[in-house]
Amino acid sequence: MRKRWIALGAAALLIGAVALFNAPFWGKPDGALWLLAHRGVHHNYAREGLTNETCTAARVHPITHGLIENTLASMQAAFDAGADMIELDVHPTTDGEFAVFHDWTLECRTNGEGVTRRQSMEYLRTLDLGYGYTADGGETYPLRGQGVGLMPTLGEVLAAFPGRRFLVNFKSRDASEGEAMLAYLDARPEADISRLAFFGAAPAERIRALRPEVRVSGRGVLKACAKDYMLTGWFGAEPESCRNLLMFAPIDVAWVAWGYPDLFLARMQRLGSEVVIAGAISREGAPGIDDAAALARVPQHWRGGVSTDHIEIIGPLAGSGQGHEPRAFHRAPFAHRFPQSCRADA
Repeated sequence: MRKRWIALGAAALLIGAVALFNAPFWGKPDGALWLLAHRGVHHNYAREGLTNETCTAARVHPITHGLIENTLASMQAAFDAGADMIELDVHPTTDGEFAVFHDWTLECRTNGEGVTRRQSMEYLRTLDLGYGYTADGGETYPLRGQGVGLMPTLGEVLAAFPGRRFLVNFKSRDASEGEAMLAYLDARPEADISRLAFFGAAPAERIRALRPEVRVSGRGVLKACAKDYMLTGWFGAEPESCRNLLMFAPIDVAWVAWGYPDLFLARMQRLGSEVVIAGAISREGAPGIDDAAALARVPQHWRGGVSTDHIEIIGPLAGSGQGHEPRAFHRAPFAHRFPQSCRADA
């Protein structure tokens, strides 16, 4: 019996020592809260029962503005609302460009046909990006005719927003796209690859192999980092697998990371990585931090990123404090773009 109590006491001391060693207050991360806007300002949709074949444009919520995702106007509105980084989607084209567009095929959102990557940019520019949006089962299509010619190239996006940060999302698993992307950006020095991060499987991992200083993200690299950190972070290790990543931490499970929030974030920052808090995991994935209740769950004084699908809501909330350090951006240029019902202060 005595030996058992000694063993239990030793175990308790060890657990206490590990907990103290990984106490969040030891961390002193740099920076301030920043916002990652998914696809700019766009139209969200019902997520129940989503599959890879679901046409999300055909199930959007009631349309309250004329902005279309992945266009220059939607990105400008997102930056005006307080975004620090915007996630966008890219496809290579047959004429050497990278088109900024979400879907693998064209039929859902546009009046075009075929696989996006098998088209020329010349053809893609002729399409109406608002053609397929409906909130009433196809009875009306309020955005038809408003998106003609609005699909931009990645080069045009980077030129339109110099100095701004973007998360470039590859839509394929073709590793050669990573090499093609590097060549594309090397030919455009003004693009400044240091302001970019890359998300995807094989393409982003290929970029990581060729340019390890560039931040990447994706299921494979994030799983490797999470595994190594959970196995070794308890004694202060900072795994190389976590270096130069853009990491996503769902708000409902982020607490399991050793030292979360401040010590964990400080450790990742020392590795050159950034941590972005996302919404709670569900069957449809991890959505963004999209309303005041979700934002309230973000740790106070969080000095990392927050991902959102509703930058028009979260931007003004984060800018007004809401329990976090106030952010400096202007609300006025954004306020007139949306009806009162779409604004966070409504």
